[in-house]
Parts: sequence; C-alpha cells; structure tokens
Amino acid sequence: MSHCSVLYEVLYVSTLAPQHPPGIVAEIAARARQRNAELGITGLLIFDGQRFCQQLEGTQKAVLKLIDRIREDPRHIQVEVLHHGPLAQRRFHQFSLAFTTVEDVDALARMEQLDGSAALAAFEAVRRALML
Repeated sequence: MSHCSVLYEVLYVSTLAPQHPPGIVAEIAARARQRNAELGITGLLIFDGQRFCQQLEGTQKAVLKLIDRIREDPRHIQVEVLHHGPLAQRRFHQFSLAFTTVEDVDALARMEQLDGSAALAAFEAVRRALML
C-alpha cells in the first residue's frame, strides 16, 4: 500500500480571528463540507464560539495539503496541530464534515494544552458527549 492511499489524520485547534464574527463559522463549515467531499476527506469540526477543534482524515497528501491551507487562512489564528499520524480506519466515514458547536468553552481550551494520544482521548470524550 503506497503512502498516498494510507489513511492519515490530523487533529488541530485554532482560534477564530477577532475581526470575524462567530456567524461566519457555519459558512466556513458549509464550504469545507463541499471541498472535503471532493478531496475524500472526512472529519469533525467543533466550535465553541472562539476556538475551533478539528479532526481531519483522508490520504496523507490530501490531509497535509488541507492543514497547510488552514494555516494560511486569515480567519484562523494560532493554528496548533495536537496530533497527526496514520489512522487504521475512518471515524467519520459518513460525514465529509460533521460540524457542531459546544457550550463548554473550557473543553477546547483544555484540549489546547494536550498533544498526541492525550489530545485524541480528550477529543474522543468531547465527541462521545456530543454523540457523534
């Protein structure tokens, strides 16, 4: 199996740039959903009114290209990759992009302090709480 077809995931947090209203996020999600479907990327975007936390999964090339685009997007600041690596199977095969908001602003703030498997475990806990 070539590294082009191996599943890969990235989990990152970022902050919505202050000049953008939180309402723009639904628009970002709608556009991303369409683009991700074309790229074969699936994942979950969680927004707490200030911070994004997103898990992306797809081929390594597609996912890394997308994370580069997100880093360059002026609507995101403080983009920090918490975890990245090969993935055994998709978690969100039914969503090109599941999008949800959380009321608990501390959940993503706490996640921002973690990395690797600890960040993934915290993300899983939030995902389970949201029942996604």
